[in-house]
Amino acid sequence: MIVFTLHKYIFRELFRVFLLATTALTLILSLGSILQPIQKYGVGPEQIVHILGYLLPVILTFALPMAALFASAFIYGRFANDNELSACRASGISMMTLVYPGLLLAIMVSITTLILSFHVVPIFVHRAEKSIKANAKQILFRNVQRKGYWEIPGKKFKIYADKADSKNNILTGAIIVKRDETGISKLIAAEKAKILIDQSDKENVVRVVAQKAYQIDDIGQQESFNELPVSGRFESLLSDSIKFQTNEQIKKIKANMLEYYPIRQDAMAARAQLAIEMLAEDINNKIKTEEEAYYQFVGDDRIVMFTANECVAQAERTIDVLGPIRLVEFDKITHEKYCQWDSAKGVIKLEDPDQVDSEFLMILENPKYDRGGGIVGLTSQHVIKNLPLPEKMASLLSMDRLLGTIEAIPEIMKTPATGDLAFKRKDLKRRIGRTFNEILAETHSRLIFGLGCITLILTSIALGIMLKGGHLLSAFGTSALPFAALVIFMMSGKQLTENPLMNPSVGITVMWSGLLLLSLIALILYKKLLRT
Repeated sequence: MIVFTLHKYIFRELFRVFLLATTALTLILSLGSILQPIQKYGVGPEQIVHILGYLLPVILTFALPMAALFASAFIYGRFANDNELSACRASGISMMTLVYPGLLLAIMVSITTLILSFHVVPIFVHRAEKSIKANAKQILFRNVQRKGYWEIPGKKFKIYADKADSKNNILTGAIIVKRDETGISKLIAAEKAKILIDQSDKENVVRVVAQKAYQIDDIGQQESFNELPVSGRFESLLSDSIKFQTNEQIKKIKANMLEYYPIRQDAMAARAQLAIEMLAEDINNKIKTEEEAYYQFVGDDRIVMFTANECVAQAERTIDVLGPIRLVEFDKITHEKYCQWDSAKGVIKLEDPDQVDSEFLMILENPKYDRGGGIVGLTSQHVIKNLPLPEKMASLLSMDRLLGTIEAIPEIMKTPATGDLAFKRKDLKRRIGRTFNEILAETHSRLIFGLGCITLILTSIALGIMLKGGHLLSAFGTSALPFAALVIFMMSGKQLTENPLMNPSVGITVMWSGLLLLSLIALILYKKLLRT
């Protein structure tokens, strides 16, 4: 009965200090957690409260172990400093019996940390991001009103406007600058632009419908439109990271690496360049093996047939078509020829490399045209859009076969791949390997951090008793030592595991050796305490 009362007293004191320390640490860490969403997205005051609520599990994952360490060192240190420990031992109560309340707290914190890191944190991080994306429209208009422009995360395009009407989702006097890897690809000026946000579980797509728009693209072509849609992905702030994935999501990623957006992004970049080089090789095989042979595209409204001297794939996802070029356009339904073009130079490029169903456009420089009936002439440029990838290539480049196709590039292509394609293939392979290593590192670090809470708290109790850390500063220093040691081992091990030049087992061994070392230190400390 006396022992039970003593345990109840110690645990009550422990839990009281634990709750106070958790509250203080949570408030401090909360200030830092909201800075990135505010700086990157410009979220409003009403959203900050929601984001803090969603990020609370992330904060608690670190706050709970630290608070438990502090409470253990402080209470047991004060217990020893006030000679209460000596009185209990003089009454015949063993040292290990007095540790039971601290062990109970350690087990509670360990289980809670494991549940938070493996299940709760990833879910709430995705909810936090979904909350931000649900208010993407307000974020966009707030930034336009405050700064005069808004840049979609990922830097796909930037929108400038003279006036923003958030009630009607309208931007007045809008200028849209669209970018790709090579720089500015389009410049669109519009009297008005309507903002639409297409939401889904995985991503948001920002659509800007420019009204009475005038467009200039990177090839110098100028066009006018009554309506012109421009879209871009509202990229992830937090969830495109392995450390914020649930176990179920990690299993999906391991089964299909394209489920992980960073890998999908690299794969799409490699796919775009591969499509260009496969098409260049296919065209050359046709026009070089047969005399006066024509290569054919079947578009939505026309059939395009052309011949040239050679096609050369370039690093910037384009094909240089070397002349003399003869191109003939036929009506798709009637097969009637309606124009013939002759040019010395041309280019073929992907219209939107980020889209799986992206089509090609072909540009002829300074071509001569013959429309029949004596209608001939010369123009500065002729652009043919909506030219689809041949079915055989489209099948190889479909998303369910894409990774296998990229891996088999040396066997698929007869001509050597360009340096850009080889680099993108190597970069994708490196990304996949690094992602597997990140999954290993994250899984083991979650386990070590959760299980390590028990060892850390027991070590903190022993140090508190031995150093009699009954003061706040001494308790804080005592609790920080084992925590810092475990974190150093964990971070070093994670970096070694994620390093593609190292064997992942080396990093995993380093992580677990930190926990093992702390466990040995705890055993030595308790052995010494039991002797004295």
